[in-house]
Amino acid sequence: MSKVVFRLARPGEEGRIVDFINEHFDMRLPLINRPEFFHHYYAGRDGCPQFALAEEGDTLLSAAGYILASAAPHPDVWVSVWVAVKGHNGVGLELMNALPDLLHANVVACNNIRAATCNFYRFLGWTATRLPHYYRLAPRPQGGYRLAQPDPALSPAILPVKGGLLLENVPSAAALVPLGMPETPHTPVKDSWYLRRRYFHYPHFTYDVWAARAEAGGPLLAYLITRTVTAADTGLAPVLRLVDYIGKDEHLPRLGLALDALLQQTGAEYIDCYCAGIPPEIWAEAGFYQRKISDAAIIPNYLTPPLAENTEYYYFTNKPDNFVLFKADGDQDRPNLAP
Repeated sequence: MSKVVFRLARPGEEGRIVDFINEHFDMRLPLINRPEFFHHYYAGRDGCPQFALAEEGDTLLSAAGYILASAAPHPDVWVSVWVAVKGHNGVGLELMNALPDLLHANVVACNNIRAATCNFYRFLGWTATRLPHYYRLAPRPQGGYRLAQPDPALSPAILPVKGGLLLENVPSAAALVPLGMPETPHTPVKDSWYLRRRYFHYPHFTYDVWAARAEAGGPLLAYLITRTVTAADTGLAPVLRLVDYIGKDEHLPRLGLALDALLQQTGAEYIDCYCAGIPPEIWAEAGFYQRKISDAAIIPNYLTPPLAENTEYYYFTNKPDNFVLFKADGDQDRPNLAP
């Protein structure tokens, strides 16, 4: 019997990988079968598709797609699609365990794993758990919320906030370049290449990238990225998604008044954020409640059409120290399109 070999994909293997995933995954994935998604997520800068493979002889047993967090020689990565031939899940797990060495990556993580698979990653000694959800309601009269369902036990319904930092819109990818990157202890390590590619060159969604400063023209302290979402064909108020933040934790509470101004400008009913790694106390200082599974609050995630239910996400990382995960990391925060 041939030995199982773990390796990175080579140029020209795109078709083989797509056929393998379509054959062995339990659904047709838009990420794999829509060319604009495949190119955005998996087209490697060196011509090699961004996949790691487990191969026995000429037979593929498992494939794992990955997404780069930066243009560094050995960037941190998010795992995207992961597929194994039925009966070879153990090989698939070995491939996942081999990824850090194959890629020479410090941090390997994945956004939106199935809850039932958390124990697989814990078996590797990695952290796998629920992704926390935070939200802040815009001021509304009693009964004025048509998408969110506030928790009646919370008092006050809206936490007080403070200011101190301004948010300046970054209008283009070119405008991002001279700004550089702010100081942050967080991993995965992101760079300007990643931000330009993810938020200015994404195939479908439009994002707002904000530079946080203490004063106009002052030193860059953080980036904050939002997306305004309108509930389709309903006439309801929009929702503001905070999908990424790059900076020190200590700056986030000082953006409370600026975030309230964005809520007012967009007319959004609420702003929400899925985030692991930044403590709940920091989010509370910034004016956000943490929605727990046991809470009565409903903060809808799906708006096309609106679904009056909460959505839970799970994630893993091999290096939990200083690790931070947001909704837009990896292959998440994308439209639900047919493959």
